[in-house]
Amino acid sequence: MIRCMLNIWGVILYLRLPWITAQAGIGLTWLIILMSVIVTSITGLSISAISTNGKVKSGGTYFLISRSLGPELGGSIGLIFAFANAVAVAMHTVGFAETVRDLLIEYNAVIVDPVNDIRIIGVITVTVLLLISLAGMEWEAKAQIVFFFVIMVSFVSYIVGTIMPPSEEKQSKGFFSYQGSIFLENIVPNWRGETGSFFGMFSIFFPSATGILAGANISGDLKDPAVAIPKGTLMAIFWTTVSYLAISASIGSCVLRDASGIVNDTIPLNDTDCEGLSCQFGWDFSECRQNETCYYGLANHYQAMSMVSAFSPLITAGIFAATLSSALACLVSAPKVFQCLCKDKLYPFIGFFGKGYGKNNEPIRGYLLAFIISIAFILIAELNTIAPIISNFFLCSYALINFSCFHASITNSPGWRPSFRYYSKWTSLFGAVVSVVIMFLLTWWAAIIAVAIIFILLGYVTYKKPDVNWGSSVQAGAYKMALTYSVGLTGVQEHVKNFRPQCLVLTGPPNFRPALVDFVSSITKNTSLMICGNVVTVSIIYCQEVYIYIYIYIYIGD
Repeated sequence: MIRCMLNIWGVILYLRLPWITAQAGIGLTWLIILMSVIVTSITGLSISAISTNGKVKSGGTYFLISRSLGPELGGSIGLIFAFANAVAVAMHTVGFAETVRDLLIEYNAVIVDPVNDIRIIGVITVTVLLLISLAGMEWEAKAQIVFFFVIMVSFVSYIVGTIMPPSEEKQSKGFFSYQGSIFLENIVPNWRGETGSFFGMFSIFFPSATGILAGANISGDLKDPAVAIPKGTLMAIFWTTVSYLAISASIGSCVLRDASGIVNDTIPLNDTDCEGLSCQFGWDFSECRQNETCYYGLANHYQAMSMVSAFSPLITAGIFAATLSSALACLVSAPKVFQCLCKDKLYPFIGFFGKGYGKNNEPIRGYLLAFIISIAFILIAELNTIAPIISNFFLCSYALINFSCFHASITNSPGWRPSFRYYSKWTSLFGAVVSVVIMFLLTWWAAIIAVAIIFILLGYVTYKKPDVNWGSSVQAGAYKMALTYSVGLTGVQEHVKNFRPQCLVLTGPPNFRPALVDFVSSITKNTSLMICGNVVTVSIIYCQEVYIYIYIYIYIGD
Protein backbone atom coordinates (compact mmCIF):
# COMPACT_ATOMS: atom_id res chain seq x y z
CA MET A 1 0.00 0.00 0.00
CA ILE A 2 2.74 2.45 0.99
CA ARG A 3 4.73 1.78 -2.17
CA CYS A 4 1.68 2.35 -4.40
CA MET A 5 0.67 5.51 -2.51
CA LEU A 6 4.17 6.94 -2.78
CA ASN A 7 4.21 6.29 -6.51
CA ILE A 8 0.78 7.92 -6.96
CA TRP A 9 1.70 10.93 -4.79
CA GLY A 10 4.26 12.16 -7.24
CA VAL A 11 5.27 15.31 -8.98
CA ILE A 12 1.80 15.97 -10.42
CA LEU A 13 0.20 16.29 -6.97
CA TYR A 14 2.42 19.09 -5.72
CA LEU A 15 3.45 20.91 -8.89
CA ARG A 16 0.62 20.45 -11.40
CA LEU A 17 -2.65 19.74 -9.58
CA PRO A 18 -3.16 23.42 -8.54
CA TRP A 19 -2.33 24.51 -12.09
CA ILE A 20 -4.74 21.95 -13.57
CA THR A 21 -7.40 23.22 -11.14
CA ALA A 22 -6.84 26.75 -12.46
CA GLN A 23 -7.19 25.59 -16.07
CA ALA A 24 -10.05 23.10 -15.79
CA GLY A 25 -11.80 24.53 -12.74
CA ILE A 26 -12.66 22.52 -9.65
CA GLY A 27 -15.58 20.76 -11.35
CA LEU A 28 -13.72 19.44 -14.38
CA THR A 29 -10.62 18.71 -12.30
CA TRP A 30 -12.72 16.38 -10.16
CA LEU A 31 -14.03 14.80 -13.36
CA ILE A 32 -10.45 14.29 -14.59
CA ILE A 33 -9.48 12.71 -11.26
CA LEU A 34 -12.55 10.44 -11.18
CA MET A 35 -12.06 9.37 -14.82
CA SER A 36 -8.49 8.38 -14.01
CA VAL A 37 -9.63 6.58 -10.87
CA ILE A 38 -12.29 4.62 -12.78
CA VAL A 39 -9.61 3.28 -15.14
CA THR A 40 -7.13 2.54 -12.35
CA SER A 41 -9.78 1.00 -10.05
CA ILE A 42 -11.00 -1.41 -12.72
CA THR A 43 -7.38 -2.26 -13.50
CA GLY A 44 -6.75 -2.73 -9.78
CA LEU A 45 -9.59 -5.25 -9.60
CA SER A 46 -8.26 -7.09 -12.65
CA ILE A 47 -4.70 -7.19 -11.34
CA SER A 48 -6.05 -8.46 -8.01
CA ALA A 49 -7.86 -11.31 -9.74
CA ILE A 50 -4.82 -12.26 -11.83
CA SER A 51 -2.40 -12.05 -8.91
CA THR A 52 -4.54 -14.42 -6.79
CA ASN A 53 -4.74 -17.04 -9.54
CA GLY A 54 -1.73 -19.15 -8.68
CA LYS A 55 1.81 -18.38 -7.62
CA VAL A 56 3.17 -14.94 -8.54
CA LYS A 57 6.90 -14.74 -9.21
CA SER A 58 9.17 -11.81 -10.05
CA GLY A 59 8.41 -9.78 -13.16
CA GLY A 60 5.35 -7.91 -11.92
CA THR A 61 2.98 -6.76 -14.63
CA TYR A 62 4.85 -8.58 -17.38
CA PHE A 63 4.72 -11.89 -15.51
CA LEU A 64 0.99 -11.54 -14.84
CA ILE A 65 0.06 -10.66 -18.44
CA SER A 66 2.40 -13.10 -20.17
CA ARG A 67 1.28 -16.05 -18.04
CA SER A 68 -2.34 -15.12 -18.68
CA LEU A 69 -2.38 -14.07 -22.35
CA GLY A 70 0.70 -15.94 -23.52
CA PRO A 71 4.13 -14.81 -24.77
CA GLU A 72 2.85 -12.89 -27.81
CA LEU A 73 0.97 -10.12 -26.00
CA GLY A 74 2.87 -10.56 -22.75
CA GLY A 75 6.23 -9.93 -24.37
CA SER A 76 5.16 -6.82 -26.24
CA ILE A 77 3.50 -5.22 -23.23
CA GLY A 78 6.42 -6.17 -20.98
CA LEU A 79 8.85 -4.32 -23.21
CA ILE A 80 6.62 -1.24 -23.44
CA PHE A 81 5.84 -1.21 -19.72
CA ALA A 82 9.51 -1.39 -18.77
CA PHE A 83 10.24 1.51 -21.12
CA ALA A 84 7.33 3.54 -19.69
CA ASN A 85 8.67 3.09 -16.16
CA ALA A 86 12.11 4.24 -17.25
CA VAL A 87 10.57 7.39 -18.77
CA ALA A 88 8.54 7.89 -15.57
CA VAL A 89 11.85 8.11 -13.69
CA ALA A 90 12.68 11.11 -15.87
CA MET A 91 9.26 12.72 -15.26
CA HIS A 92 9.54 12.57 -11.47
CA THR A 93 13.19 13.59 -11.51
CA VAL A 94 12.41 16.64 -13.66
CA GLY A 95 9.71 17.60 -11.14
CA PHE A 96 12.29 17.42 -8.36
CA ALA A 97 14.82 19.38 -10.39
CA GLU A 98 12.19 22.02 -11.21
CA THR A 99 11.57 22.61 -7.50
CA VAL A 100 15.29 22.86 -6.75
CA ARG A 101 15.68 25.27 -9.68
CA ASP A 102 12.91 27.51 -8.26
CA LEU A 103 14.66 27.55 -4.89
CA LEU A 104 17.93 28.55 -6.55
CA ILE A 105 16.19 31.37 -8.39
CA GLU A 106 14.57 32.54 -5.15
CA TYR A 107 17.99 32.79 -3.50
CA ASN A 108 19.62 34.20 -6.66
CA ALA A 109 21.89 31.18 -7.08
CA VAL A 110 21.28 30.11 -10.68
CA ILE A 111 23.83 27.61 -12.02
CA VAL A 112 23.60 28.32 -15.78
CA ASP A 113 20.05 29.15 -16.86
CA PRO A 114 16.57 27.88 -15.86
CA VAL A 115 16.44 25.07 -18.46
CA ASN A 116 20.00 23.78 -18.15
CA ASP A 117 19.75 23.92 -14.36
CA ILE A 118 16.93 21.35 -14.55
CA ARG A 119 19.13 19.11 -16.70
CA ILE A 120 22.14 19.37 -14.41
CA ILE A 121 20.15 18.80 -11.21
CA GLY A 122 18.17 15.98 -12.85
CA VAL A 123 21.26 14.04 -13.98
CA ILE A 124 22.87 14.36 -10.55
CA THR A 125 19.65 13.26 -8.82
CA VAL A 126 19.03 10.18 -10.97
CA THR A 127 22.66 9.17 -10.43
CA VAL A 128 22.15 9.23 -6.66
CA LEU A 129 18.92 7.23 -7.03
CA LEU A 130 20.80 4.66 -9.12
CA LEU A 131 23.33 4.22 -6.32
CA ILE A 132 20.50 3.67 -3.80
CA SER A 133 18.93 1.08 -6.12
CA LEU A 134 22.24 -0.72 -6.56
CA ALA A 135 22.60 -0.90 -2.77
CA GLY A 136 19.68 -3.37 -2.76
CA MET A 137 15.99 -3.60 -1.93
CA GLU A 138 16.56 -3.28 1.83
CA TRP A 139 17.98 0.23 1.50
CA GLU A 140 15.36 1.17 -1.05
CA ALA A 141 12.52 0.01 1.25
CA LYS A 142 13.92 2.00 4.19
CA ALA A 143 14.13 5.11 2.03
CA GLN A 144 10.48 4.69 1.00
CA ILE A 145 9.33 4.65 4.64
CA VAL A 146 11.16 7.92 5.32
CA PHE A 147 9.63 9.50 2.21
CA PHE A 148 6.14 8.42 3.31
CA PHE A 149 6.55 10.06 6.72
CA VAL A 150 7.75 13.32 5.15
CA ILE A 151 4.76 13.44 2.78
CA MET A 152 2.33 12.94 5.68
CA VAL A 153 3.91 15.87 7.54
CA SER A 154 3.69 18.06 4.42
CA PHE A 155 -0.05 17.30 4.10
CA VAL A 156 -0.63 18.39 7.70
CA SER A 157 1.27 21.61 7.05
CA TYR A 158 -0.85 22.32 3.96
CA ILE A 159 -4.19 21.66 5.71
CA VAL A 160 -3.23 23.91 8.64
CA GLY A 161 -2.10 26.59 6.21
CA THR A 162 -5.46 26.74 4.42
CA ILE A 163 -7.30 27.71 7.61
CA MET A 164 -4.73 30.20 8.92
CA PRO A 165 -5.36 33.95 8.33
CA PRO A 166 -3.18 34.97 5.37
CA SER A 167 -0.52 37.64 5.61
CA GLU A 168 -0.42 40.63 3.27
CA GLU A 169 2.34 38.99 1.29
CA LYS A 170 0.24 35.86 0.76
CA GLN A 171 -2.78 37.96 -0.17
CA SER A 172 -0.70 39.72 -2.80
CA LYS A 173 0.07 36.27 -4.23
CA GLY A 174 -3.63 35.39 -4.39
CA PHE A 175 -4.18 33.46 -1.12
CA PHE A 176 -7.20 34.63 0.94
CA SER A 177 -8.09 31.43 2.86
CA TYR A 178 -11.52 29.84 2.27
CA GLN A 179 -13.92 32.20 0.47
CA GLY A 180 -17.13 31.38 -1.38
CA SER A 181 -16.41 33.96 -4.10
CA ILE A 182 -13.05 32.37 -4.89
CA PHE A 183 -14.66 28.93 -4.99
CA LEU A 184 -17.36 30.12 -7.41
CA GLU A 185 -14.76 31.77 -9.65
CA ASN A 186 -12.51 28.69 -9.72
CA ILE A 187 -15.22 26.06 -10.12
CA VAL A 188 -15.53 26.81 -13.86
CA PRO A 189 -12.73 26.27 -16.41
CA ASN A 190 -10.45 28.96 -17.83
CA TRP A 191 -8.34 27.35 -20.56
CA ARG A 192 -4.98 28.90 -21.41
CA GLY A 193 -1.98 27.98 -23.54
CA GLU A 194 -1.41 25.18 -26.05
CA THR A 195 -2.44 22.44 -23.61
CA GLY A 196 -5.53 24.37 -22.49
CA SER A 197 -8.20 21.73 -23.07
CA PHE A 198 -9.89 18.99 -21.09
CA PHE A 199 -7.90 16.14 -22.62
CA GLY A 200 -4.75 18.25 -22.57
CA MET A 201 -5.09 18.49 -18.79
CA PHE A 202 -6.08 14.81 -18.57
CA SER A 203 -2.93 13.74 -20.41
CA ILE A 204 -0.79 15.70 -17.94
CA PHE A 205 -2.65 14.43 -14.87
CA PHE A 206 -3.08 10.76 -15.80
CA PRO A 207 0.56 9.68 -15.19
CA SER A 208 -0.01 10.52 -11.52
CA ALA A 209 -2.51 7.65 -11.32
CA THR A 210 -0.19 5.08 -12.89
CA GLY A 211 1.51 4.18 -9.61
CA ILE A 212 -1.05 1.45 -8.85
CA LEU A 213 1.29 -1.19 -10.28
CA ALA A 214 4.26 -0.22 -8.11
CA GLY A 215 3.46 -3.03 -5.67
CA ALA A 216 2.81 -5.64 -8.36
CA ASN A 217 6.06 -4.75 -10.14
CA ILE A 218 8.11 -6.02 -7.19
CA SER A 219 6.02 -9.17 -6.80
CA GLY A 220 9.16 -11.27 -6.43
CA ASP A 221 10.15 -9.34 -3.29
CA LEU A 222 6.75 -9.57 -1.55
CA LYS A 223 6.27 -12.12 1.22
CA ASP A 224 2.77 -13.10 0.03
CA PRO A 225 1.94 -11.41 -3.31
CA ALA A 226 -1.53 -12.98 -3.56
CA VAL A 227 -2.58 -11.20 -0.36
CA ALA A 228 -0.44 -8.05 -0.53
CA ILE A 229 -1.21 -6.98 -4.12
CA PRO A 230 -5.06 -6.84 -3.89
CA LYS A 231 -5.23 -5.23 -0.45
CA GLY A 232 -2.37 -2.80 -0.94
CA THR A 233 -3.37 -1.71 -4.45
CA LEU A 234 -7.04 -1.04 -3.72
CA MET A 235 -6.39 0.72 -0.40
CA ALA A 236 -3.79 2.93 -2.07
CA ILE A 237 -6.24 3.90 -4.83
CA PHE A 238 -8.89 4.88 -2.27
CA TRP A 239 -6.73 7.03 -0.01
CA THR A 240 -4.86 8.79 -2.81
CA THR A 241 -8.14 9.59 -4.57
CA VAL A 242 -9.46 11.22 -1.40
CA SER A 243 -6.28 13.29 -1.11
CA TYR A 244 -6.37 14.46 -4.74
CA LEU A 245 -10.02 15.51 -4.54
CA ALA A 246 -9.49 17.28 -1.20
CA ILE A 247 -6.43 19.23 -2.32
CA SER A 248 -8.06 20.30 -5.60
CA ALA A 249 -11.21 21.57 -3.84
CA SER A 250 -9.37 23.25 -0.96
CA ILE A 251 -6.76 25.10 -2.99
CA GLY A 252 -9.42 26.13 -5.52
CA SER A 253 -11.38 27.70 -2.64
CA CYS A 254 -8.41 29.62 -1.24
CA VAL A 255 -6.27 30.92 -4.08
CA LEU A 256 -7.07 33.15 -7.07
CA ARG A 257 -6.07 32.22 -10.58
CA ASP A 258 -4.00 35.38 -11.07
CA ALA A 259 -2.03 37.56 -8.67
CA SER A 260 0.88 39.96 -8.92
CA GLY A 261 2.73 39.50 -5.65
CA ILE A 262 2.76 43.28 -5.15
CA VAL A 263 1.82 44.18 -1.57
CA ASN A 264 -0.83 46.89 -1.08
CA ASP A 265 -1.77 46.93 -4.75
CA THR A 266 -4.98 48.80 -5.55
CA ILE A 267 -8.17 47.08 -6.69
CA PRO A 268 -8.80 47.94 -10.37
CA LEU A 269 -12.20 49.54 -10.84
CA ASN A 270 -12.50 49.25 -14.61
CA ASP A 271 -10.58 48.36 -17.74
CA THR A 272 -8.63 51.60 -17.69
CA ASP A 273 -7.61 51.23 -14.08
CA CYS A 274 -6.63 47.61 -14.70
CA GLU A 275 -4.25 48.56 -17.50
CA GLY A 276 -0.65 48.71 -16.31
CA LEU A 277 -1.47 47.20 -12.93
CA SER A 278 -1.68 43.59 -11.82
CA CYS A 279 -4.14 40.71 -11.83
CA GLN A 280 -3.96 40.40 -8.09
CA PHE A 281 -7.69 40.21 -7.50
CA GLY A 282 -8.51 38.07 -10.51
CA TRP A 283 -10.80 40.47 -12.36
CA ASP A 284 -11.71 39.21 -15.82
CA PHE A 285 -10.50 42.21 -17.81
CA SER A 286 -8.74 41.67 -21.13
CA GLU A 287 -5.96 44.11 -20.19
CA CYS A 288 -5.56 42.26 -16.93
CA ARG A 289 -5.13 38.89 -18.63
CA GLN A 290 -2.43 40.31 -20.90
CA ASN A 291 -0.48 41.94 -18.08
CA GLU A 292 2.89 40.22 -17.72
CA THR A 293 3.20 41.12 -14.03
CA CYS A 294 0.88 38.25 -12.98
CA TYR A 295 3.52 35.81 -11.79
CA TYR A 296 1.44 34.31 -8.98
CA GLY A 297 -1.87 32.56 -8.50
CA LEU A 298 -2.92 29.04 -9.46
CA ALA A 299 -2.57 29.66 -13.20
CA ASN A 300 0.93 31.16 -13.06
CA HIS A 301 2.78 29.79 -10.05
CA TYR A 302 3.50 26.05 -9.83
CA GLN A 303 4.48 26.36 -6.14
CA ALA A 304 0.98 27.36 -4.98
CA MET A 305 0.81 24.61 -2.35
CA SER A 306 4.06 25.80 -0.84
CA MET A 307 2.71 29.35 -0.66
CA VAL A 308 -0.48 28.20 1.11
CA SER A 309 1.28 25.92 3.58
CA ALA A 310 1.72 26.92 7.21
CA PHE A 311 5.46 26.23 6.84
CA SER A 312 6.53 26.22 3.21
CA PRO A 313 9.77 24.22 3.69
CA LEU A 314 7.61 21.23 4.68
CA ILE A 315 5.85 21.34 1.31
CA THR A 316 9.24 21.55 -0.37
CA ALA A 317 10.30 18.51 1.65
CA GLY A 318 7.07 16.79 0.59
CA ILE A 319 7.80 17.56 -3.06
CA PHE A 320 11.28 16.12 -2.64
CA ALA A 321 9.92 13.01 -0.93
CA ALA A 322 7.10 12.45 -3.45
CA THR A 323 9.23 12.95 -6.54
CA LEU A 324 12.22 10.99 -5.28
CA SER A 325 10.12 8.10 -3.95
CA SER A 326 8.21 7.82 -7.23
CA ALA A 327 11.40 8.05 -9.29
CA LEU A 328 13.06 5.44 -7.08
CA ALA A 329 10.07 3.08 -7.35
CA CYS A 330 10.04 3.35 -11.15
CA LEU A 331 13.81 2.93 -11.30
CA VAL A 332 13.45 -0.33 -9.36
CA SER A 333 10.36 -1.54 -11.26
CA ALA A 334 11.63 -1.09 -14.82
CA PRO A 335 14.75 -3.33 -14.52
CA LYS A 336 12.89 -6.07 -12.63
CA VAL A 337 10.17 -6.27 -15.29
CA PHE A 338 12.79 -6.18 -18.05
CA GLN A 339 14.89 -8.85 -16.31
CA CYS A 340 11.98 -11.30 -16.29
CA LEU A 341 11.37 -10.57 -19.98
CA CYS A 342 15.03 -11.20 -20.80
CA LYS A 343 15.03 -14.54 -18.98
CA ASP A 344 12.10 -15.77 -21.08
CA LYS A 345 14.20 -15.18 -24.25
CA LEU A 346 11.31 -13.92 -26.36
CA TYR A 347 13.39 -11.31 -28.19
CA PRO A 348 16.99 -11.43 -29.44
CA PHE A 349 19.89 -9.27 -28.19
CA ILE A 350 18.31 -8.48 -24.80
CA GLY A 351 19.46 -11.52 -22.83
CA PHE A 352 22.54 -9.53 -21.76
CA PHE A 353 20.36 -7.44 -19.43
CA GLY A 354 18.71 -10.43 -17.75
CA LYS A 355 21.69 -11.48 -15.64
CA GLY A 356 21.21 -10.98 -11.89
CA TYR A 357 23.79 -10.45 -9.16
CA GLY A 358 23.88 -11.13 -5.43
CA LYS A 359 21.56 -13.12 -3.20
CA ASN A 360 18.53 -11.13 -4.39
CA ASN A 361 19.40 -11.58 -8.09
CA GLU A 362 19.55 -7.80 -8.62
CA PRO A 363 19.40 -6.77 -12.34
CA ILE A 364 22.45 -4.46 -12.28
CA ARG A 365 22.63 -4.23 -16.07
CA GLY A 366 18.92 -3.44 -16.22
CA TYR A 367 19.43 -0.61 -13.74
CA LEU A 368 22.10 0.90 -15.97
CA LEU A 369 19.83 0.64 -19.05
CA ALA A 370 16.94 2.35 -17.21
CA PHE A 371 19.41 4.99 -16.02
CA ILE A 372 20.48 5.79 -19.59
CA ILE A 373 16.88 6.00 -20.86
CA SER A 374 15.86 8.28 -18.00
CA ILE A 375 18.79 10.63 -18.63
CA ALA A 376 17.80 10.89 -22.30
CA PHE A 377 14.33 12.15 -21.30
CA ILE A 378 15.61 14.32 -18.46
CA LEU A 379 17.42 16.35 -21.12
CA ILE A 380 13.99 17.41 -22.45
CA ALA A 381 13.66 19.33 -19.14
CA GLU A 382 9.93 20.00 -19.59
CA LEU A 383 7.46 18.19 -17.35
CA ASN A 384 4.40 19.06 -19.45
CA THR A 385 6.08 17.42 -22.46
CA ILE A 386 7.26 14.23 -20.75
CA ALA A 387 3.98 13.44 -18.95
CA PRO A 388 1.79 12.92 -22.06
CA ILE A 389 4.47 10.69 -23.63
CA ILE A 390 4.11 7.98 -21.00
CA SER A 391 0.32 8.21 -20.69
CA ASN A 392 -0.26 6.10 -23.81
CA PHE A 393 2.22 3.43 -22.74
CA PHE A 394 0.59 3.02 -19.35
CA LEU A 395 -2.88 2.99 -20.92
CA CYS A 396 -1.69 0.18 -23.21
CA SER A 397 -0.64 -1.78 -20.15
CA TYR A 398 -3.96 -1.16 -18.41
CA ALA A 399 -5.93 -2.17 -21.49
CA LEU A 400 -4.09 -5.50 -21.76
CA ILE A 401 -4.32 -6.21 -18.01
CA ASN A 402 -8.09 -5.76 -18.15
CA PHE A 403 -8.38 -7.73 -21.38
CA SER A 404 -6.35 -10.62 -19.98
CA CYS A 405 -8.70 -10.82 -16.98
CA PHE A 406 -11.73 -10.73 -19.31
CA HIS A 407 -10.28 -13.31 -21.69
CA ALA A 408 -9.34 -15.73 -18.92
CA SER A 409 -12.89 -15.46 -17.55
CA ILE A 410 -14.77 -16.13 -20.79
CA THR A 411 -12.63 -19.13 -21.77
CA ASN A 412 -13.66 -21.00 -18.60
CA SER A 413 -10.16 -22.36 -18.31
CA PRO A 414 -9.77 -24.94 -15.51
CA GLY A 415 -6.65 -23.03 -14.45
CA TRP A 416 -8.57 -19.78 -13.90
CA ARG A 417 -9.54 -19.92 -10.22
CA PRO A 418 -8.70 -16.56 -8.60
CA SER A 419 -9.37 -16.33 -4.88
CA PHE A 420 -10.23 -12.63 -5.31
CA ARG A 421 -13.96 -12.56 -6.13
CA TYR A 422 -14.73 -8.84 -6.33
CA TYR A 423 -14.32 -8.46 -10.06
CA SER A 424 -16.46 -8.88 -13.16
CA LYS A 425 -15.39 -9.96 -16.62
CA TRP A 426 -17.63 -7.30 -18.15
CA THR A 427 -16.13 -4.60 -15.94
CA SER A 428 -12.69 -5.72 -17.08
CA LEU A 429 -13.79 -5.53 -20.71
CA PHE A 430 -15.17 -2.04 -20.10
CA GLY A 431 -11.85 -1.00 -18.55
CA ALA A 432 -9.94 -2.31 -21.57
CA VAL A 433 -12.18 -0.47 -24.05
CA VAL A 434 -12.08 2.78 -22.07
CA SER A 435 -8.28 2.65 -21.87
CA VAL A 436 -7.99 2.30 -25.65
CA VAL A 437 -10.52 5.08 -26.27
CA ILE A 438 -8.71 7.46 -23.91
CA MET A 439 -5.42 6.67 -25.67
CA PHE A 440 -6.78 8.01 -28.96
CA LEU A 441 -8.56 10.96 -27.34
CA LEU A 442 -5.34 12.11 -25.64
CA THR A 443 -2.89 11.93 -28.54
CA TRP A 444 -4.14 9.98 -31.54
CA TRP A 445 -0.77 9.82 -33.33
CA ALA A 446 1.03 8.60 -30.19
CA ALA A 447 -1.70 5.97 -29.72
CA ILE A 448 -1.20 4.75 -33.29
CA ILE A 449 2.56 4.51 -32.71
CA ALA A 450 2.05 2.57 -29.45
CA VAL A 451 -0.42 0.15 -31.08
CA ALA A 452 1.90 -0.30 -34.10
CA ILE A 453 4.82 -1.15 -31.80
CA ILE A 454 2.69 -3.74 -30.00
CA PHE A 455 1.64 -5.37 -33.28
CA ILE A 456 5.23 -5.47 -34.55
CA LEU A 457 6.46 -7.11 -31.34
CA LEU A 458 3.46 -9.44 -31.32
CA GLY A 459 4.08 -10.44 -34.94
CA TYR A 460 7.72 -11.18 -34.23
CA VAL A 461 6.98 -13.51 -31.31
CA THR A 462 4.15 -15.20 -33.26
CA TYR A 463 6.54 -15.81 -36.17
CA LYS A 464 9.44 -17.09 -34.05
CA LYS A 465 7.20 -19.36 -31.90
CA PRO A 466 9.32 -19.44 -28.72
CA ASP A 467 9.52 -22.77 -26.93
CA VAL A 468 7.43 -21.78 -23.90
CA ASN A 469 4.20 -23.21 -22.53
CA TRP A 470 2.57 -21.25 -19.70
CA GLY A 471 -0.98 -22.59 -19.97
CA SER A 472 -2.30 -19.23 -21.15
CA SER A 473 -5.93 -18.29 -21.67
CA VAL A 474 -5.24 -18.11 -25.42
CA GLN A 475 -4.62 -21.87 -25.40
CA ALA A 476 -7.78 -22.41 -23.38
CA GLY A 477 -9.69 -20.22 -25.81
CA ALA A 478 -8.44 -22.19 -28.82
CA TYR A 479 -9.63 -25.46 -27.24
CA LYS A 480 -13.01 -24.00 -26.31
CA MET A 481 -13.49 -22.58 -29.81
CA ALA A 482 -12.59 -25.91 -31.47
CA LEU A 483 -14.89 -27.80 -29.12
CA THR A 484 -17.77 -25.37 -29.70
CA TYR A 485 -17.49 -25.63 -33.47
CA SER A 486 -17.16 -29.44 -33.33
CA VAL A 487 -20.31 -29.75 -31.24
CA GLY A 488 -22.02 -27.27 -33.54
CA LEU A 489 -21.42 -29.60 -36.50
CA THR A 490 -24.00 -32.01 -35.10
CA GLY A 491 -26.70 -29.51 -35.95
CA VAL A 492 -25.45 -28.85 -39.49
CA GLN A 493 -27.34 -30.75 -42.20
CA GLU A 494 -25.19 -32.43 -44.82
CA HIS A 495 -25.33 -31.25 -48.40
CA VAL A 496 -23.68 -32.58 -51.51
CA LYS A 497 -21.79 -29.32 -52.08
CA ASN A 498 -20.24 -29.48 -48.62
CA PHE A 499 -19.57 -33.23 -48.50
CA ARG A 500 -16.22 -34.17 -46.96
CA PRO A 501 -15.31 -37.86 -46.49
CA GLN A 502 -14.34 -38.76 -42.92
CA CYS A 503 -12.23 -41.92 -42.89
CA LEU A 504 -11.25 -44.23 -40.04
CA VAL A 505 -8.10 -46.11 -41.13
CA LEU A 506 -6.96 -49.05 -38.99
CA THR A 507 -3.28 -48.66 -39.74
CA GLY A 508 -1.84 -49.56 -36.37
CA PRO A 509 0.97 -47.08 -35.82
CA PRO A 510 0.72 -44.91 -38.99
CA ASN A 511 4.38 -45.35 -39.93
CA PHE A 512 3.86 -49.13 -40.12
CA ARG A 513 1.51 -48.86 -43.13
CA PRO A 514 2.47 -45.68 -45.01
CA ALA A 515 0.95 -46.95 -48.26
CA LEU A 516 -2.49 -47.18 -46.64
CA VAL A 517 -2.10 -43.69 -45.17
CA ASP A 518 -1.08 -42.30 -48.58
CA PHE A 519 -4.02 -44.02 -50.27
CA VAL A 520 -6.61 -42.52 -47.90
CA SER A 521 -4.94 -39.11 -48.00
CA SER A 522 -5.50 -39.12 -51.77
CA ILE A 523 -9.21 -39.29 -50.91
CA THR A 524 -9.26 -36.65 -48.15
CA LYS A 525 -7.13 -34.26 -50.26
CA ASN A 526 -6.09 -31.99 -47.34
CA THR A 527 -9.71 -30.93 -46.82
CA SER A 528 -11.26 -33.83 -44.89
CA LEU A 529 -10.71 -35.74 -41.67
CA MET A 530 -8.65 -38.93 -41.58
CA ILE A 531 -8.35 -40.89 -38.31
CA CYS A 532 -5.64 -43.56 -38.05
CA GLY A 533 -6.49 -46.10 -35.34
CA ASN A 534 -4.32 -48.54 -33.44
CA VAL A 535 -5.75 -51.02 -30.91
CA VAL A 536 -3.42 -52.45 -28.28
CA THR A 537 -4.62 -55.01 -25.74
CA VAL A 538 -2.77 -55.47 -22.48
CA SER A 539 -3.93 -58.04 -19.91
CA ILE A 540 -3.23 -57.22 -16.27
CA ILE A 541 -4.19 -59.63 -13.47
CA TYR A 542 -5.61 -57.17 -10.98
CA CYS A 543 -9.00 -57.71 -9.40
CA GLN A 544 -9.75 -60.07 -12.30
CA GLU A 545 -10.11 -57.23 -14.78
CA VAL A 546 -8.71 -56.79 -18.29
CA TYR A 547 -7.76 -53.32 -19.50
CA ILE A 548 -7.89 -52.46 -23.19
CA TYR A 549 -5.96 -49.40 -24.35
CA ILE A 550 -7.02 -47.78 -27.61
CA TYR A 551 -4.74 -45.27 -29.30
CA ILE A 552 -6.26 -43.09 -32.00
CA TYR A 553 -4.11 -40.91 -34.27
CA ILE A 554 -6.03 -38.05 -35.84
CA TYR A 555 -4.81 -36.53 -39.06
CA ILE A 556 -6.34 -33.54 -40.80
CA GLY A 557 -4.97 -33.40 -44.30
CA ASP A 558 -1.29 -34.37 -44.13
